[in-house]
Amino acid sequence: MPAGNHLLSLVTFLPLLGVAAMLLLKSDDQIWLRRIALVTSIIEFLISLLLLRGFNSADPSFQLQEIHNWIGSGIRYHLGIDGISLFLVILTTFLTPLAILCSWQSIQKNVKGFFISLLVIETAMIGVFVSLDLFLFFVFWELTLIPMYFIVGMWGHERRIYAAIKFILYTMFGSILMLVAILWLYNLSPGTQGLAATFDFPQILQRMSAGLIPMGSTTEMLLFGAFLLAFAIKVPLFPLHTWLPDAHTEAPTAGSVILAGVMLKLGTYGILRFCVPLFPHAVMRAAPVVGTLAIIGIVYGALVATVQRDLKRLVAYTSVSHLGFVVLGIFALNTIAVQGAVYQMLNHGISTGALFLCVGMLYDRRHTHDIKQFGGLTTPMPVLMAFFCFIALSSLALPPLNGFIGEFLILIGTFATHHTWAAWATSGAVLSAIYLLWAYQRVAFGKVTVDKNQKLPDASLREKLILATVAVVIIFMGVASPLFTHRMQASADNVLRPFNQMQEAMRAKANHQARVAQGLSPVRSDVQSSVSPAFCRCVGFHVAQVFRPEGFGSVALTCADAACCSNLAELLLSGHETPQSPTRRAGFAELFVSGHDFSHAVAGPTKNSGFSRWVGTRPSGRANVHTTKNRALALSLSGGRSLSAVAGFSSDMTAAALSGVLTPEAGSSRVLTGLNQ
Repeated sequence: MPAGNHLLSLVTFLPLLGVAAMLLLKSDDQIWLRRIALVTSIIEFLISLLLLRGFNSADPSFQLQEIHNWIGSGIRYHLGIDGISLFLVILTTFLTPLAILCSWQSIQKNVKGFFISLLVIETAMIGVFVSLDLFLFFVFWELTLIPMYFIVGMWGHERRIYAAIKFILYTMFGSILMLVAILWLYNLSPGTQGLAATFDFPQILQRMSAGLIPMGSTTEMLLFGAFLLAFAIKVPLFPLHTWLPDAHTEAPTAGSVILAGVMLKLGTYGILRFCVPLFPHAVMRAAPVVGTLAIIGIVYGALVATVQRDLKRLVAYTSVSHLGFVVLGIFALNTIAVQGAVYQMLNHGISTGALFLCVGMLYDRRHTHDIKQFGGLTTPMPVLMAFFCFIALSSLALPPLNGFIGEFLILIGTFATHHTWAAWATSGAVLSAIYLLWAYQRVAFGKVTVDKNQKLPDASLREKLILATVAVVIIFMGVASPLFTHRMQASADNVLRPFNQMQEAMRAKANHQARVAQGLSPVRSDVQSSVSPAFCRCVGFHVAQVFRPEGFGSVALTCADAACCSNLAELLLSGHETPQSPTRRAGFAELFVSGHDFSHAVAGPTKNSGFSRWVGTRPSGRANVHTTKNRALALSLSGGRSLSAVAGFSSDMTAAALSGVLTPEAGSSRVLTGLNQ
């Protein structure tokens, strides 16, 4: 948990210093208002690059953390980043100066308010990506809505009021449900141990992993649904997408760049950051439904984009299709697919943001988005059309440009777990080539059929600078993708660890059942198994569950309450006898029960028990040891902490000797089991 030295706070709130400087100027001092906004955003981008220097790619935990008490004891100012949020912050700081530059001449009314709105929304979006307190996260989440509402409603096109109201109503509805879920989670956070209630995300996650927060399957599904709905509206996931085309079409160019480039990523980021780790069982249950909706969105968005006559609306529907790939990658629950999903967030922000820049430059010249009003534009504007073509190729995922890497990783990872999903999603990649190339053909090629287009000016120096910068980034992300994905891998693995553990346990159980069905003896060689308290949800308690009991040399369990301890062996042995009378059929060499002193429930293992040793571990870490003749290697959980034994145990080992080799490993929920016969 390396300290951040306030770097994240500086990156988050630096735009507000520019806002303060702009507030001191008169509204008619437009030149200096633009200069201050641009300089502030460029400095912000350069400072954000310092995050790369202090980031440890091998560390899956949150880094550069800043923690301060804020409101009472439950709400903290807690910032931090990992491999998932790192590049999303940099994407935000990269696109903001481009949005300011593209508005240099197109925004002439209320310039001061417009550029203040851009800097405020930059702070809000960065705050969403770095907040690790759920209350603070919600504050920044809501703060993103206000500036965008004004950007669309005040500086948009003809139907701007309708689009702005539709945008705010959709997103506020989801936000209300998420707020209820956050308050519900806060109420659950004290858990079974009576701990202090908190909004702190890492603390809540740690308590869940330790089995301290009771959550039934219905409760988990309701909480997951509330979070997912808020994030799905923001993505937007089909069929919650109807606000997006109107918002994009009516927003000014800068608003569309920020909306497509960053704001939509708040939804996919929220799913990956909060839904997946907090509610793993609900995610597993909902994955088929959400994956199907993502595929429908991929195909539907591509088909609707194909028939659009409005060029900006066409680009808007590409977001529905492309972000369907991102959601699909997340719910494939595969490390490669998740890395591809995060990378595709970045790619979409660059490529689709650049498409909106090109459309905005055309609008500045013709004041229309109607494709019929264009045609043959390569003649008067060869440079602008060349950039437009290059960016379109990037968006349709042409190798070796950036878009190809993200979609390819998503499809590979998805195919490994759901080959049918991958096959359907591939059709979206084909359709993207159809609608983008056809749109480019109608805009750029052929004869100039509209007289106004004959003498349209080509890209200016400012516009060339904007598009050339984007083009360089597109090429760099295409050929140097390992520089990005390497920094994401540890965090992606960490997010998916509970699912990997469950899948390993299910495979082990299936293998064991197959061996028993074939008349083979259970596997009794040294094994390593990952056991998490989140595997089993008891009413009011979390209990660790091992899925292949008869194949293990030793077993470690965690019980959160004495009332659950009496059912541990029954749960573990799937119908065998209780811990008070374990049988040979269990096949265990050793049983660890931690969290309560359970030795009173047994008089010690007998020759007929099937256990070589029984260890009941108190929450304090003291142990009562009962041994017979075998030696074992084990790691046990106690009181929410991990206790590891690193040497073989002999038959005459005492409690004191055992305590001497038990060392705490904070935050771990792994169980290593093995038998040295």
